[in-house]
Amino acid sequence: MNNLRILASFAFAVSLWIASVTAWGQDPLPSWNDTASKKSVQAFVERVTRQDSPDFVPVERRIATFDNDGTLWSEQPYYFQLAFALDRIKAMAPDHPEWKNQQPFQGVLEGDLKAVMAGGEKALIEIIAATHSGMTADEFEQIVTQWIDTAKHPQTGKLYKQMVYQPMLELLDYLRANDFKTFIVSGGGIEFMRPWTLETYGIPREQVVGSSIKSRYEIRDGKPVLVRLPEVNFIDDKEGKPVGIHMHLGQRPIFAAGNSDGDWQMLQYTTIGHSPSFGLIVHHTDADREWAYDRQSHVGRLDQALDDAQQQGWTVVDMKRDWKMIYPSE
Repeated sequence: MNNLRILASFAFAVSLWIASVTAWGQDPLPSWNDTASKKSVQAFVERVTRQDSPDFVPVERRIATFDNDGTLWSEQPYYFQLAFALDRIKAMAPDHPEWKNQQPFQGVLEGDLKAVMAGGEKALIEIIAATHSGMTADEFEQIVTQWIDTAKHPQTGKLYKQMVYQPMLELLDYLRANDFKTFIVSGGGIEFMRPWTLETYGIPREQVVGSSIKSRYEIRDGKPVLVRLPEVNFIDDKEGKPVGIHMHLGQRPIFAAGNSDGDWQMLQYTTIGHSPSFGLIVHHTDADREWAYDRQSHVGRLDQALDDAQQQGWTVVDMKRDWKMIYPSE
C-alpha cells in the first residue's frame, strides 16, 4: 500500500513538472509580464514570419541588431569594459612605476575615479591605449577571457557576465527560433566582446560589430601575428552604428534594440522609411532590482531617443513594469 502511495505521489509530481515545462514552452518570453511591450514584440514577429501576411519578410532579410551595454547587460556605475581597463591598469602597474605620479593612472591606482574622469576623453583614451594595445590579438583575447570568467561587479558581487538580462536572452532565442539572425552592434570594443558573446548570448564572434583600434601584421618568432596599436580605427557609436551595420552586415536590420542616445541613429536607420521594421528601447526604471536612470545619466543617457520613440512608434520597455526578473540568477 505504501509503495502505491509513493508511486502515486511520484506520478503526481511528474505530472506537475510536465505541466510546468509545457506551460513554460508555450510562452517564448516567460520573464516578460503580459504588457503592451511583450505583445508588440510578438505581434511584429508573427506579422513578418507568417507566409500569408502582407508584411512577410524572407528569412535572409530577418536581421536583428542589439546594443550591448545597458541593452543586453548592465552598465552602471560605468561601462564594464572600463572596469576591465581599470583592472588592467592595476595588474600592469608593477611594470610601470611612473604611473604612481602620472594621471590618469595615479587616480586609477588610488581608487580616485573623480580624478580619472576629470581628465575627460583624453584620459580615457590614454587608459584604453595602455591596456588594449601593445600585444597580439591572441594575447588580448586570452586576457579578456580570463577577466570575464573571474571579474566581479563591485556592488552586486556577481560576475560581470552574470549581469545579463534574462528577458533579453529570451528575446534573442525567440527571434532566432523564428529564423532571425541576431547581431550585436555596440560602442564597446569588438575584440573585447568577441571572446564571450557566443557563450553568453548565443551570438558568434562574426556577428559582433563594435569599436576597434588599428592592428599591424607582423612575423614574430616565425609566426604571423596581428599586433594591436594604440590608434583608434573606428568608433561604433551614435552616427557610427549605421555605418558599422553597413560595413559588416551589408543590409539594414528590420529589428533594432538599444537603451540610450548612442543607439538613436541605429533605431532611425532601422525603422524610418523602412517597413516592416521594429524599434525597441530598454528603459532603466527599476532602482530596486537594477538601476533607474535616463536623461541626466553620465552613463547610458536616454534623452533624444526617448523623445523620438513615440513619434517613430518604437516600443519602450519599462524594466520595472514589463520584466518579471532582471538577471538569470533570479
